[in-house]
Amino acid sequence: MKIRIATRTSPLAMLQTNQVIAQIESIDSMSVCEIISIESDGDLTEIPLHLVGGKGLFVSKLETALSNCDADIAVHSLKDVPALLDPEFSIAATLTREDSSDAILLRDGISLDDLGKNSRIGTSGPRRKSQMLAMYPTLEIVPVRGNIQTRINKIASETLDGLIVAKAALNRLEIDYPNIHVFSEMEMLPAAGQGAIGIEVCNSQIQLEILDILHKMNCQETFTATKIEREIVEFLEGSCLSPISSLVTVKDRKLHLQVRVSNQNGSKVIEKEASFFPEQEPDALSALKRDLLEEGAQELIQT
Repeated sequence: MKIRIATRTSPLAMLQTNQVIAQIESIDSMSVCEIISIESDGDLTEIPLHLVGGKGLFVSKLETALSNCDADIAVHSLKDVPALLDPEFSIAATLTREDSSDAILLRDGISLDDLGKNSRIGTSGPRRKSQMLAMYPTLEIVPVRGNIQTRINKIASETLDGLIVAKAALNRLEIDYPNIHVFSEMEMLPAAGQGAIGIEVCNSQIQLEILDILHKMNCQETFTATKIEREIVEFLEGSCLSPISSLVTVKDRKLHLQVRVSNQNGSKVIEKEASFFPEQEPDALSALKRDLLEEGAQELIQT
């Protein structure tokens, strides 16, 4: 069986796609995978995403390939997929999650303790920006786009004191940066789906045989955790403009959900947590969502 896989063209996207192919072939050795490389609109601009259309820029062309039957599945970094998908599409599977943490790459000779007024920190994400400013209000936040290596090169070319990136990207690409601080969840809570690879399908076009393979390769723990994280962002009507963090960890069947929302400059923060067993999920999420609304979380992310 032939499986056509739509993917972005960056080195990280290709690496993740090859991880998906390896899992497909381990389940069905007769499958033949073909990579359909697509330059997304998000990859063709260095303008911050929240100014030009958001995370959908990374997925729209891949979704078009799915709906036009030019591809059978699409591989994404799940954090780059909007929480609210068109009903035509769905996330059919996730691979086992990598490290969900954020990390800051610091220029030679400095540490976090050296960051002060006018220190220049590179990131284009409002979530990372707001949490960084909550810790260090006098920083200068510098918008930085591009693939991971392009952004790292800008530490020197744009005289940055630090650059915030996903630890999962460093791990997958085996980038060993010499001066790095990995943020704890208390310092910087990650984005919904961060560290997870998601496989998207067009519900009306996907072949049942392919869907069966995806279900067999799905990591249920990662799938459940990221589904809940994305549900929180969707509930708050969040977008790439929104400083929303949501993380689910699992231990001994029990799920622990942490949510952090803030205004754009990090001066006001709302944090909520809930622990529950899978069968308690609907009631636990309803209560947490109610608390977020009552404390003004939906309004806060707009300010």
